[in-house]
Amino acid sequence: MGTRAGFCPGGLHLTLALWLMTAALTLQNAQAEITCASCPSPVQLHLDKLELEMRTDLTEEPSTLEFKELGVTDQNPLENGRPVEDFAQHVSLDGVGTRGDSDRGDVEGKEPGMAEDAALWRAKRSGPDFEFSEFSDSRWNGRAGADSLEQDQVSMLDGLKQSRPELGWGRGNNRQDESKLSSSTFALTGDSAHNHAVVYWAGHNSSVILILTKLYDFHIGSVTESTLWRSTDYGSTYQRMNDKVGSKTVLSYLYVCPTNRRKIMVLTDPEFESSVLISSDEGASYQKYRLTFYIVSLLFHPTEEDWALAYSHDQKLYSSMDFGRKWHLIHEHVTPNRFYWSVLGLDKEPDLVHMEAHTPDGNVQYVTCRAQMCTEANRNYPFPGYIDISSLVVQDDYIFIQVPTSVRASYYVSYKRDSFIQIKLPKYSLPKDLHIVSTDEKQVFAAVQEWNQNDTYNLYLSDTKGIYFTLAMENVKTTRGIGGNQMLDLYEVAGIKGMLIANKREDNQVKTYITYNKGRNWRLLQAPTSDLDGNDIHCILPFCSLHLQLQMSENPYLSGTISTKSSAPGIIVATGNIGAELSYNNVGMFVSSDAGNSWRQIFEEEHNVWFLDNGGALVAVKQPSVPTRHLWVSFDEGRQWTQYGFSTVPLFVDGVLVEAGAENQIMTFFGHFSHRSEWQLIKIDYKSLFNRRCTEDDYQTWHLHNQGEPCVMGQKQIYMKRRPGNHCMLGKDYSRILSAESCICRAHDFECDYGYERRGDGNCRPSFWFNPAIVSRSCSQGQNYFNSTGYRKVVLNNCTKGVKEMYTARKQQCPNRPPKGLSVTSKDGKLTANLGSNITFLVHLDEGDSLRTNIQLDFGDGTAVSYSNLSWTEEGIKHVYKSAGIFRVTALAENTLGYDTTTLFLHVTCPVEHVQLLAPFVVIRNKEVNITAVVLPSHPRTVAYFWWLGNSTEPVITLDGSISYTFATEGMHTVTVQVAAANTILQDTKTIAVKEFFKSLLLSFSPNLDEFNPDIPEWRQDVGRVIKKAVLQVCDFPEEQLLVAVFPGVPTAAELFLLPHRNQSEGKKKSEEELEQASNIIVSALNQNLVEFELKPGVRVIVYNTQLTLAPLVDSNPRHSSSAMLMLLSVVFLGLAVFLIYKFKRKIPWINIYAEVNQEKEQEMIGSVGQGDSTPKITLSEFSTAKELMEKELDARVKRGVGNVCESTREIPNCTSV
Repeated sequence: MGTRAGFCPGGLHLTLALWLMTAALTLQNAQAEITCASCPSPVQLHLDKLELEMRTDLTEEPSTLEFKELGVTDQNPLENGRPVEDFAQHVSLDGVGTRGDSDRGDVEGKEPGMAEDAALWRAKRSGPDFEFSEFSDSRWNGRAGADSLEQDQVSMLDGLKQSRPELGWGRGNNRQDESKLSSSTFALTGDSAHNHAVVYWAGHNSSVILILTKLYDFHIGSVTESTLWRSTDYGSTYQRMNDKVGSKTVLSYLYVCPTNRRKIMVLTDPEFESSVLISSDEGASYQKYRLTFYIVSLLFHPTEEDWALAYSHDQKLYSSMDFGRKWHLIHEHVTPNRFYWSVLGLDKEPDLVHMEAHTPDGNVQYVTCRAQMCTEANRNYPFPGYIDISSLVVQDDYIFIQVPTSVRASYYVSYKRDSFIQIKLPKYSLPKDLHIVSTDEKQVFAAVQEWNQNDTYNLYLSDTKGIYFTLAMENVKTTRGIGGNQMLDLYEVAGIKGMLIANKREDNQVKTYITYNKGRNWRLLQAPTSDLDGNDIHCILPFCSLHLQLQMSENPYLSGTISTKSSAPGIIVATGNIGAELSYNNVGMFVSSDAGNSWRQIFEEEHNVWFLDNGGALVAVKQPSVPTRHLWVSFDEGRQWTQYGFSTVPLFVDGVLVEAGAENQIMTFFGHFSHRSEWQLIKIDYKSLFNRRCTEDDYQTWHLHNQGEPCVMGQKQIYMKRRPGNHCMLGKDYSRILSAESCICRAHDFECDYGYERRGDGNCRPSFWFNPAIVSRSCSQGQNYFNSTGYRKVVLNNCTKGVKEMYTARKQQCPNRPPKGLSVTSKDGKLTANLGSNITFLVHLDEGDSLRTNIQLDFGDGTAVSYSNLSWTEEGIKHVYKSAGIFRVTALAENTLGYDTTTLFLHVTCPVEHVQLLAPFVVIRNKEVNITAVVLPSHPRTVAYFWWLGNSTEPVITLDGSISYTFATEGMHTVTVQVAAANTILQDTKTIAVKEFFKSLLLSFSPNLDEFNPDIPEWRQDVGRVIKKAVLQVCDFPEEQLLVAVFPGVPTAAELFLLPHRNQSEGKKKSEEELEQASNIIVSALNQNLVEFELKPGVRVIVYNTQLTLAPLVDSNPRHSSSAMLMLLSVVFLGLAVFLIYKFKRKIPWINIYAEVNQEKEQEMIGSVGQGDSTPKITLSEFSTAKELMEKELDARVKRGVGNVCESTREIPNCTSV
């Protein structure tokens, strides 16, 4: 199972026993990100994002060198284009990132054919603090540590060199009688300041090693120096290659073609130049090619050595068919790390590219096209709708996506390129986060953080098609890594199918469990019976057991806390402790030679342990915190250890490259003698450890078992492996299954089927939410279906006969059933849609004969469709609404046995472009006033109005555009309305003066003012201020009691308001007299043409008095007089005039009024309102309706060439309402 998983905030990134690390770079949002990778590493979880990062090739992209999470690649390693089997795995989870990117973007080193193969970090020279950066594993084949190095002849290390004190060592420290290994030391002279190194071994039967060292400046965040070294003698000597690439060229990343490792691609640092250097002779010579873009990551084709994809800094994807010499643009706006080459045997075209691309409106789509033919006409969209960002994953037989919905997350899977089907988790799992752990054993492993979990995940297993998931283990522990990433404590043992080790949290304790049948059964680990000194250990299950740390090393050149190897089946080396729960204190090293059935302690301190000679021997080195000159070797699976010296000077070991060459016995130590020394590379030839080649007599059989039970995954498996203690050389991977005999099926070969749970008696029973009587709607009369017994056989289990027939689903005839469980939804799960958009409705039927059930769908707008059976609706039913409103969508399913109906209320909205608040500028206290919001375009029943009235803090919410309100106190009151339609909110605000009484005059102007009237609020505000200043010059009236409102439209008109003084202690009658007196003075000046102002040089405007006024003198006291009768007659006359003018489409200049309340904000107003009981009340209804007012204003604008207000920068299709 080549996987490790990563969960990243934005994401899902899981791979069993592979340590995935993903930096939270995006996203986003909190969307789940689907990720899956295949390197031995912990599963990394991207919280809030479904992230399935699953790769089908060997390449990996470089990451920026920053202090981020340490991680490994997300590609499934391949051997000659095919996935490599037997992956050791550990699952790592990353923190929230939204959309957090996948591993590829976070790793510095790359898999072979990916970027750098080994990267070593050193601490900054200025102090003792460590500097951490990302790293990427080598092409590890899903196994841990040495296994990856052996198989791929490559390693990628992004470790760290710790700050170390200067130490002096004398020759007296050397033991005279200790064994020595043949070794040679080479110092990378001149690179003592370089703090990063990448090592690459050219591969099978090659003696070439490449090393790229760099000086990374953490202050400016870029590489400032680099040196390329090359060895042709397995690392005995190295040659500086800077003159081959250009003495001043600064190199940043190294990539090696996975299918032809003689071909190498090196990128220059874009801070200096954007170029690519290409070599076809294992780095002996290079050709430089200029680039027009900066490469952020590369992805090589799994089978074609010259094909590559490049992702640029500006989110563009390019392809090259000649190994980087020429590049062709494929697509713009591609999501980082969400592009994939075709999968051999599944995609028809070998140059097909899968990618996740952004649309101009910000949505995300799954797109496929050919690398050199990706025009719009040649693009395909396998999933018809939009998907969540960073959710596309293409791996093995599966494609995963997440669909954006307004409720719970929805995940979809395509198996072998069939149509996408929604993933079925148990109904109430309600995932907060979901990550794919692996996909390479004909099923999908998924880790799900459910609604009631915080630091644990549940492990689920799917059927072969990846649709139906059942629970395998609850509450798997997570661990927070150095970079803040989360790691899922789940490890898959290499070389043994179906064997997993996990740390589970239960009752506030963490305990280690093991399974031999993919999670069907779990048990605790039996502790060793004695310690290193031979003393008995009294540890009785279940109160005491062995607990293991399941973290892979953040440095791929170190072994991590657990190691296995496919060529050494059954051998497990791990760090752990004995007790009631997992502890990180008083730990030791333990080994199992029989696949976890029994354990022995081998060291009291933590060591790094690797497999030599394809698993024939073990080599151990102490943790790199102290310098060492020795290593320990065991030929009997850790029972006895022999010490060997490899250096005369103690070395701080930063990493070890083991078995880089297939036919040689060489390992290389990387490190420093002190924190000021150059990089030291010690080549060790351990061939002298062996006395001969192994023969048939040196091998023995080993029976795989589970506590004495010989049947594991339905087989009795017998392996051939070297006899412990023999010092013979394997030379090649000799491990093999000698025989595999199928077993008789028993209960433990079957797991609970979807919808069933295992009860205390061990039997599977239906969950409370599951109805086993439901038959698939695709089951039609006359056909057959498989009726589940509640069990399904564990995937890849090879048992036969026995209880197989009893537990296997039974074939039955489809019954004839009436329709039940009919539902209708929009495809995106929303209850709103934009007018004119193409809406897709999905009809679902839980029960019924889909082929003999008629489906009718009424869209609620007078149109309906009918289908003879449900199969015609599988792709959805599309409809376009031609008007806005709330529509009742009704679905009917009917057959000869009955019917079922369901209803959906859909809000179809037209974009709101404009809102205008119509309100009187001055009103009488304690008198009701009408306030109206006019919306364009108008959509009744689809707009919500939020009113803030009388300086209130809480809004009044209505579905009507008008509201009545009474102001109880005098003063200036602010009225605000917000109009909400779909995702649009518009606002308008007015200020209303509330008084006991007031006086107003209507003003007109000389015709020359109309020539300069642009009819915009700012102009009206400025002209109103000028008019006020001109009036004050002829009347000694307090400025704060004089207000001027200029009406919209032409001819230009205005209204002058005279307000009483705030302090009316002198009496109301006197105040009225003062207003009357001031009014007379102003009218007299207006009649004598004494009020004028200069609009611009040479343009003087005269202000006139219009005889008709809206309110001669208004107060709130009842008073019957002849003036009131005259006012009533005036109103009647005014109403008649308005009617006649409206019929002739004339503009009434004083309907809408602008008032200058303050000089910073202009206000659109209607005429003043507020009469006493003795005075006829003038309301909006006595003039024109709000709609009529707006129509008149629009009419006036059309005459001036302004056009229809409904026209906007966006097209509004037929903005009418229902």
